Amino acid sequence: MVIEVGGVGILVSVSPRVAAAHVVGTSISLHTVLVVREDALTLYGFETAAARDLFELLQTVTGIGPKVAQSALTVYDTTELASAIKNENEAALERIPGLGKKGAQRLVLELKDKVEGFDHSVAAASGGWRDQLTSALIGLGFTARETQERIDQVATQFADRADQPIADLLRAALTSGVNG
Repeated sequence: MVIEVGGVGILVSVSPRVAAAHVVGTSISLHTVLVVREDALTLYGFETAAARDLFELLQTVTGIGPKVAQSALTVYDTTELASAIKNENEAALERIPGLGKKGAQRLVLELKDKVEGFDHSVAAASGGWRDQLTSALIGLGFTARETQERIDQVATQFADRADQPIADLLRAALTSGVNG
């Protein structure tokens, strides 16, 4: 994304979910990290401070650079990723592009005790399914406005039962436009 700050456009590397959720001309607030390399200065942006902090923590592991760390936070939200590391779920970690079996083992070994605060996020309790549903609907070609309308309808429909499987919530979101 190119973010305009004081009339100057700044290129910020963000996850596809963040990029898809924002429209040109709208205001956005990001938590950023500047990664300095010999040949480049790259600015990475995140919607939450927790995601930014986990991004920096991931890079402390041998063999994990900013691209793999960002792809990890694209595949999983902060809570899911921290939980996978803490629970030594190497199979889930191997799904991250650029992180193989040995990388997943190293990640668990080096960060298991350091991700304690990340897996108790409020987002997991209330908004985790919303993020997954948003990604799915945008991936299917819905606009940000249509996505938000459908998520609001699903939230109303399932009220206190947001612990439903994501497949059921997605099915409800896809049919909500037909019925409503």
